Amino acid sequence: MEQNNIRVPDKSLAAVCGLFCPACSVFIGTREEPARLAVLGRRLQQPLGKMECHGCRTGKRCFYCESNCTMSKCAAEKGVEFCGACGEYPCKDLKAFQAEMPHRIELWESQKRIREAGYEQWYAEMISHFSCPACGTINSAYDLKCRKCGKEPSCAFVSLHKDKILLHLAKRS
Repeated sequence: MEQNNIRVPDKSLAAVCGLFCPACSVFIGTREEPARLAVLGRRLQQPLGKMECHGCRTGKRCFYCESNCTMSKCAAEKGVEFCGACGEYPCKDLKAFQAEMPHRIELWESQKRIREAGYEQWYAEMISHFSCPACGTINSAYDLKCRKCGKEPSCAFVSLHKDKILLHLAKRS
């Protein structure tokens, strides 16, 4: 994958549902931390090739998104760039998706910001929201400590949602 600057707004890294690809553990693993991707692959019993993801709007998404994401296909069929622009927003599929995992907690806020300010402004806000306040590294919703410098919490997202993240991680163990 070409190593473009992920700090520059890139719609291919902004999912139609409102997820921010640079803060995804799979994306981080694909781009920067192969060992992380290998651990995720073992946990999900998937080969590395099926785990790789270059962003939600690219030709290379991980197996889970490739086989389970109904939102991108729906948005394409309806001619909308983000779910928040759909007349049926929020639909039952998006509500169910949002409720399943902590990294999806802020989908409604994301859709609102995208509608109000545009995806470029939202994208810049997400860079800040998921960046370590000490070193600037973009962390995932599940990185309780910064993956580069160890600062706790790793980012504003984790600071806001740490209890729900910990509850989810405890269930997974």
